[in-house]
Amino acid sequence: MAKKGKGNRVQVILECTEHKESGMPGTSRYISTKNRKNTPERLEVKKYNPVLKKVTVHREIK
Repeated sequence: MAKKGKGNRVQVILECTEHKESGMPGTSRYISTKNRKNTPERLEVKKYNPVLKKVTVHREIK
């Protein structure tokens, strides 16, 4: 039987760090999941930003 409970996997929102600093309108955000137990710190991933048209660092926001 499967274990029932809260679980360690949570959804997180990743937001572009360079886009915020550039001052351009709009935002680049992605939704992903992470394991709370294995990675308690904030997630940081390189993803494509369609507004800036390049790959940038996206960091987890609250």
